[in-house]
Parts: sequence; C-alpha cells; structure tokens
Amino acid sequence: MSVSYEKFKLNEVINASGRMTILGVSTLSESVLKAQRFGGEHFFEMEKLMEQTGAYLAKLLEVEDVQIVSCASAGIAQSVAAVIGKGSLHHLYHPYDQTITRNEIILPKGHNVDYGVPVELMIRQGGGCVVEAGYANQCTAAHLEMMITERTAGILYIKSHHTVQKSMLSIAEAIEIAHQHQLPMIIDAAAEEDLMKYTDLGADLVIYSGAKAIEGPSAGMVIGKDPFVSWVRLQSKGIGRSMKIGKENVLGFVQAVEDYLAEGSESGASMKKRLEPFVQQLNTLPFLEATIVQDPAGRDIYRASVQLMQVSAKEVIAQLKEKSPVIYTREYQANNGIIEFDIRSVNQQEMKKIMQRLKEILQTKESTSCH
Repeated sequence: MSVSYEKFKLNEVINASGRMTILGVSTLSESVLKAQRFGGEHFFEMEKLMEQTGAYLAKLLEVEDVQIVSCASAGIAQSVAAVIGKGSLHHLYHPYDQTITRNEIILPKGHNVDYGVPVELMIRQGGGCVVEAGYANQCTAAHLEMMITERTAGILYIKSHHTVQKSMLSIAEAIEIAHQHQLPMIIDAAAEEDLMKYTDLGADLVIYSGAKAIEGPSAGMVIGKDPFVSWVRLQSKGIGRSMKIGKENVLGFVQAVEDYLAEGSESGASMKKRLEPFVQQLNTLPFLEATIVQDPAGRDIYRASVQLMQVSAKEVIAQLKEKSPVIYTREYQANNGIIEFDIRSVNQQEMKKIMQRLKEILQTKESTSCH
C-alpha cells in the first residue's frame, strides 16, 4: 500500500502557523528530493562526506567552515560543548565532568525561552551552566558584561520571535562585548533568512535550521570561524553521536542551501499581495477584524492578524483543529483574542478551505448569540 494520510489514520494538515517543528516544518522541492534519493541509494565515507559538504557550503557562504548537524537545537548543544571543550578529548568523552569549571554560558534573560524546548536545556546538554544577564524586559551591554567571570566559556544570543524584543542589546553589541573579553560568540539564528549577516558582523558560530527559511529536510548547520567549527565537528564523536544526521539529509540540505541562495524565499511584498484578498474576505465574517501585520522580530514576513470580538480565540483555534483538514494557526496571542495566519506554506485552495471553516464556526456562533 502506498503512503497516504489514510494508511496511518492521520489528518490532512493546513499549515497556517509557519515553519513549525510540530508540523514537520517545510515541504521539499523536487531538486531536494532528488538529492536525498542519491544519498539514500549510495554509500559514503561519512567523515569525508561531512568535511567535504561543510567545505562546499563554506565556499558558498563565504565563511571559514561549516558543519551540518541534525537540527538547530543540536547545533546549540554541540556549539556549547565546542566552546567549553575547545578540542579537548577529555571533555569530549566527559562533558559533564564537575571538575570542568570554565563552563558558564551567558545569555540575556529574555532569551532563555521555550521554543518547543527550553534554551537552557540545550545549553545543559552541551555541558554548559546557564548564566542569565539582565532582566526579562531589559538586557544592556553592561548587564551582559557584568556577568563575565573566569568561569565564562562563551556568550549565546537567540535571534528569534520567541524572545523578548524590547530593550535588548543588539547582536553587534553582544559580539563587541564577547570579543573584548576574548570569548566566543554563538548566535542561534535558526529561522533567520540572511545566511551571511551575522558572520559578517563577527560572530564566531552561527546556527541555522535547515527546514525553516531554507526549506530543506530535517537538518541544520553551524557556520563560522576556525577553530570553533572544527570543535563542533569533533562533537560527532561525543554528544553529537546521538544527534547524527543521515547521508540522504546531508545531501538534500546542501541542495536546499544552493537553491535558497540562487532563488531566495518569497518576499514580503509577495506575501502582502497574496494576503490582501484573503484579509478582505476575512473581514466579511462576523466577530472579527483582520489586518496585515509584519513579523514582530522584524523579518520580511507578513501575516493576517485576526482580532476576535465577543468570541474566544482559544475556542476558535480548537475548532479549527477538530476535523480534517486540521488547520493550524499562530496561537501566541490567543490570550489577547488574536489569531494569526502565516500563508508562506498555504496555497490558494487551502485559503478557501480556511475561509470556509471560519465561516462555519463564526456563523454558528452568530446564530447562537441571536437566541
């Protein structure tokens, strides 16, 4: 029997929430699938495969080195282990040895978020001890600097919509502080679209998801400077062994990066153009007001923001998932009565299905409220 939703008793999914891990993140292009197939049908000397694909990507991205990893979370853990161990075989095999005291990783308190898993868990997995700088609603360069001691192994900055955005020091400021104190600077830029920006600013290690902006398979990469990236590569013989990536995804990911650099992703202007008729239709429905909004982290991503009135956003979100196709939305502002629709992975036919489902839900509520 061929693969299908029905075979495994699964619901069809409309992904209006964005590039989300809980939904498999992205769909794959034909060129990526072809590269994966080549990987799946052949054998490789895996150590050479990782070195050579890393060198190939480094040339494309104009950086010193690249290490492909299984995902961005693995990239955080292995980067933390790398800057603590600095190539030490003792640390490689004993990353949680309590005699290793230079293991503190500083990050702004507003960056210690749960993005599906807590950031601090990934730091600890790499053998790091979390040190928060500043406060939940503010972190300055001075706050970061005052936490540096002889136990500090590195600084981590999370560039994400999940983090607190206001009153936070910039990446450039964080890099300046790190380098003034001869400390490595790690940037988690998992969903970011610019693959060169942060290394150009001077970051030592920058982590990207393979399946988000790049729209590749389950993968990630750590890019940056020597010897830091080579220390990350060493982790494949340590904690990275349990996070290894298959040959088919290595080659599929490289192809996805090539395609991304050549073709880019959908522009914000294109998203807005596709959103305009969708938002107009939404505004014909009762109990809501729809507008187009930009991603709060400043990325060139636009979404439909729906403010619900007299009805519960949480109830509407739950009803959108009640039957196939289940419709996933961005739920971060549900407590404020707001649902957002990210259309990057939504086609015209799926937009019609979303409209139809919302119409059914809201008209039922309108009928109920009239009695």
